Amino acid sequence: MDLGLSGKKAIICASSRGLGRGCAEALAEAGCDIVLNGRNESVLAATKSAIQERYDVSVQSVAADVSTREGQDALLAACSAPDILINNNGGPPRRDYTELTREALLEGTVQNFVTPIELIQAVVPSMKERGFGRIVNITSLSVKMPIEGLDLSSGARAGLTAFLAGVSRQLAPHGVTVNNILPGKMDTDRLKGGFELSAKQSGKSVAAVREEQAAGIPIGRFGNAEEFGQACAFLCSQYAGYITGQNLLIDGGLYPAAF
Repeated sequence: MDLGLSGKKAIICASSRGLGRGCAEALAEAGCDIVLNGRNESVLAATKSAIQERYDVSVQSVAADVSTREGQDALLAACSAPDILINNNGGPPRRDYTELTREALLEGTVQNFVTPIELIQAVVPSMKERGFGRIVNITSLSVKMPIEGLDLSSGARAGLTAFLAGVSRQLAPHGVTVNNILPGKMDTDRLKGGFELSAKQSGKSVAAVREEQAAGIPIGRFGNAEEFGQACAFLCSQYAGYITGQNLLIDGGLYPAAF
């Protein structure tokens, strides 16, 4: 399927690995010129090389922490007027709410609430001028259901969701859509960290914890970055212009609800 994205420009935050990389690869496959981002320069360089070898698109990389003003400025220097913005960022580590200091609370809020809003503020004017823009925020299943130890991440991401609910309607008349993707248990480094914590608490092996958690998902497995990225690319496509202000769960049916 031609997604109508050939020649479009996309910034994908935190895209050197995991779900961000899945989104970058899917957009490159669709013909987008992309700007990758990550904090580990060697991992970022390897991802850039792999995508350049596979797809005939322009690939730039910016090694920076997107939560900082300097990091955001570097991204926008690489692509000042993107057609597509994928907001993604690492969340605060798993931690019981009683252990959260004021400093940790503020840092988590900056990572998962303030940063995406700042980037949206920066890229929206040029999107409105062109009459086309796609903004996709990678949040979490924890926006809709509690996940132990992720209270701060959940709160910040839920705040972002509520904040952008109104913003998405303001931007809709200008051809700019804003949607959120809520990953469930995806086979990423963050999920593996959760296995290790659960194994330590329960006395079970990491393999046993992994098997038990996969069995608890109706589809019977964890999600992967490739299928996640393809869903993201569709939300950026010419066919998704009538979809905005929505939260797409990609969780294998884990969230038990009719609506």
